[in-house]
Amino acid sequence: MTQETSREHVYTLGHDEPVLRSHRSRTAQNSAFYLLPQLRPGMSLLDVGCGAGTITVDLANIVAPGIVTAMETTEAELAFARAEVAARKCPNVVFAAGDVHDLEFADNYFDVVHAHQVLQHVHDPVRALREMVRVCKPGGTVAIRDTDYSAWAWFPADAHLDQWRDLYVSAARSNGGEPDAGRRLLAWAHAAGCRNVTTTTSTWCYADPDSRRAWGDAWADRIVNSRIATQLLNDGVATPSDLQRISAAWRGWAEHDDGWISILHTEILISV
Repeated sequence: MTQETSREHVYTLGHDEPVLRSHRSRTAQNSAFYLLPQLRPGMSLLDVGCGAGTITVDLANIVAPGIVTAMETTEAELAFARAEVAARKCPNVVFAAGDVHDLEFADNYFDVVHAHQVLQHVHDPVRALREMVRVCKPGGTVAIRDTDYSAWAWFPADAHLDQWRDLYVSAARSNGGEPDAGRRLLAWAHAAGCRNVTTTTSTWCYADPDSRRAWGDAWADRIVNSRIATQLLNDGVATPSDLQRISAAWRGWAEHDDGWISILHTEILISV
């Protein structure tokens, strides 16, 4: 069994506290804004890879009384979204565990299918897109947004942050993912047979002290206290000292008065 096959269902980031802390800052406004003009009350929506559930609840509030189906790969991973939905008392969300490569829904089932930061982690994004299109009704919309790690830019330059990116990209690819998914979304959509595709790009930019600290501290913690740290150490591609230096570099960047980062994303809207 190859490493890629054995890890093809592994989520590189994991669901440790530093990861969830960052993911809970995601909203429909900062992460699904390109989709919002397409949404109307009463629509049915599938949220693939719902994660912490914050975007899910925002979308559910917009399409209410329509039903949003929050989907993750396992019941355990759905627990985070269930907690968010319960805390925000959102009545129009239901839950489903499943594989985006083989969705257990009938053809033409949803008005909208949405996935934020998902295709970069799956082993066959073209097959996943075909499935998302299959379960979307004619006249509906499939909405995808993914980042592109190699296109991230930051200042000041730091060799330890360069090492962090190299390690992350290597780890993600060893899990069967593609961390530079953003630049590939249009090609993947075309390979899935989609021709009516609108493509845009956007960035998250963190340059003020509060946003720098939130982002830098989250990655400083992730690189030593999350699933990716365990993987890097177990694979022998990094030492504990390497990870501690990277962690310190993220904190140093966050505290630097000139610290700045731009995180590129690509969005596609597929008209079914």
